[in-house]
Amino acid sequence: MFEGFDEFDIATTQTTIHGVRGGSGPPVLLLHGIPESHLMWHRIAPALAERFTVIATDLRGYGASGKPPSSPDHEPYRMRTIAADQVQVMAALGFDRFAVVGHDRGARCAYRMALDHPAAVSHLAVLDIVPTGEAYTRADADFSLGFWVWSFLAAPEPIPEKMIAAAPQVLVDHMLDAWSRVPGVFPERVRAAYTAAFADPDTVHAICEQYRAAATLDVADDLAARGHRRIGCPTLVLWSATGPVGQWYDPLEVWKVWAPDVRGGSVQAGHFLPEEAPEETLRHLLELLTRPPGGAAH
Repeated sequence: MFEGFDEFDIATTQTTIHGVRGGSGPPVLLLHGIPESHLMWHRIAPALAERFTVIATDLRGYGASGKPPSSPDHEPYRMRTIAADQVQVMAALGFDRFAVVGHDRGARCAYRMALDHPAAVSHLAVLDIVPTGEAYTRADADFSLGFWVWSFLAAPEPIPEKMIAAAPQVLVDHMLDAWSRVPGVFPERVRAAYTAAFADPDTVHAICEQYRAAATLDVADDLAARGHRRIGCPTLVLWSATGPVGQWYDPLEVWKVWAPDVRGGSVQAGHFLPEEAPEETLRHLLELLTRPPGGAAH
């Protein structure tokens, strides 16, 4: 799926991050969402690698990356901490400044990276999200039912961990099938890799800890930044034409509070834009990546 790419495992200050690298040209970091890993970019990465150096990683806690022990306050799985991993990986690969494209949880890592490490991020793309703090402060009945996974995974330990252990494939199949709109879009070996990850207790605990951190630390970080810091680089916002982000919010208006140089629109796909609509997603990404880089956050 990543022909011509090289695998790597890079130690950061707290863990080890797994990923692949291919192509040549300006660097682009691709970050995945739940319940996936870097494999989700298999329809996008090879095309991008024709013009860019492409790095696709597994976030801390996911895939083949490390699952360090957590703490009572969930700090090791705070998005600020997860973003720092990725900046260290890119520096180890020789890139102090790069574009970052994130989907779902990876998009939350990406915009936090742009806020905390503005000198490192030249271009930002966030796929099918609004900021975590915005989602929680605007939460209503639709959110509580539509995004029940957020509450379930953030429930006190060990409730979700034990329940997922009983039937990991049920949760993975639900996320992949209920959130997508293109039948058969996930190759069987990719689906099997995602299911196998959720059969690993350390992975499931790490993911639950990330959702617990999201509901507490990440919300606090967003509320502290909102109205005080803005993303200075060119920003692309894409969302599903049929999903809740476009139904519940005006995504561009939400993101204009955070990033003055923002463009984007809906994509005719379900939640998994890079897999369900790779050509359209790629077209938008190439338009972003060929724009002049912007300044730092302010």
